[in-house]
Amino acid sequence: MKEGGDPFGTDFQRARLRGFVHAIGSALSGHSRELLAFDEVREKLHLGGPVYRGVQAVPLDKIRGSVNRYRDFDRLFLPTQSHTADRWRKVNRAWYQEISLPPVILYKVGEVYFVVDGNHRVSVARDRGQTYIDAEVREVAARVPVTSDLRPEDLVRLGARVEFLERTEIDRLLPKARIEPTILGGYDRLIEHIAVHRYFLALERGQPVSSDEAVAHWYESLYLPVVEVIERSGILRELPGRTATDMYLWTMDHLHYLRSEKGLLEVTPASAAADLIESIDEDDS
Repeated sequence: MKEGGDPFGTDFQRARLRGFVHAIGSALSGHSRELLAFDEVREKLHLGGPVYRGVQAVPLDKIRGSVNRYRDFDRLFLPTQSHTADRWRKVNRAWYQEISLPPVILYKVGEVYFVVDGNHRVSVARDRGQTYIDAEVREVAARVPVTSDLRPEDLVRLGARVEFLERTEIDRLLPKARIEPTILGGYDRLIEHIAVHRYFLALERGQPVSSDEAVAHWYESLYLPVVEVIERSGILRELPGRTATDMYLWTMDHLHYLRSEKGLLEVTPASAAADLIESIDEDDS
């Protein structure tokens, strides 16, 4: 098929121009346009080994990363480097000539796919308007939900969550527990709270307390009562983007203030939560 009628004269150059425009838009919006690097995701989320899932038709818009070529294409799989031109054009020519190409090879993590082999085929397929591509899929389990909107800047937060789950095993002990702070360092603070709770629980009982028992007791006797007060109040509607876990952490800071600065030694975490919520409502009125 003859190409022409555009300022560069080739599909590749047209794709590079679109990539350039996409880069400008991303810079102005502040949103990352980078592909996810599989090795970084594997390191941050402590992924295990892949399990072969066979050949599948995979939605192209779910392919968001690459093992080796994450710097050669952007998040839309538009080429970002000129050295990819020859290979890209060969694959593009094969597409026009209806030459059958082998399935690409992908890793699947949650809802996200990473290209192991076939980056140029994915790029050309997207440029040609395809919605699916045949792929050999190898699935890698993750301990946290990995959604298709995942961006590189999200990995620090998800990595902290993975470490929290590995250290507390709370997802195994209490599968329905929802603990998701957005505060910087929130997971580290929660781990400290559990450690302190374990220490004082052991003093109270006069015997060692296992990690599993400390986590469950902290959740049921300390965290959950505070969260119940928070959820009943509806205060989170006034704090968009914040979570019940964030309010729990602020409550514990407020509890420390009430006990150490105000001398209210008998105040409970639940009553500290109610007092904090009341002060927020007063500030907003």
